[in-house]
Amino acid sequence: MSSNKSGKNLPSVNMISEGTRLEGTLDTKNDIRIAGTLDGEAKAKGKVIVSSTGKVEGNIGAADADIAGHVDGEVCVSNKLVLRESAVVEGDIYTKTMLAEEGAQINGSFHMGDNIENELKNSSTTSKVKSSKKTDKKKAKKNVEAGSNSKKDKKIG
Repeated sequence: MSSNKSGKNLPSVNMISEGTRLEGTLDTKNDIRIAGTLDGEAKAKGKVIVSSTGKVEGNIGAADADIAGHVDGEVCVSNKLVLRESAVVEGDIYTKTMLAEEGAQINGSFHMGDNIENELKNSSTTSKVKSSKKTDKKKAKKNVEAGSNSKKDKKIG
């Protein structure tokens, strides 16, 4: 929460708008709303919201999360996770409580319970291994794409 001149505490929300792509780690004490693409990690002491147009290519860690878009990474929520009907999560989920609408997709393992924070601590080494594997996959994909582009150039030239 940040304060303004009138002395009232108003919530502060970081936003990645539709059509915007951000690479790197976004780490905040406040909330995050993602309608564009985040190629990296989202860490928030507050809530992470991924709109239906939003895409996160990395892990999410937050107190609460509301996902309607696509997440390709691990989702770690210490309190409540909401998956909307258009949500697609390609990775493991750790949460205390969850609400999933009909149509939401989870392609990974699911861990839920009151002691989720302890489980998260125990899985932190596993996350680092998964994260490095994901980076290796991205590098391989970029190399393949770069190779296919050079072949196209040769055919044209």
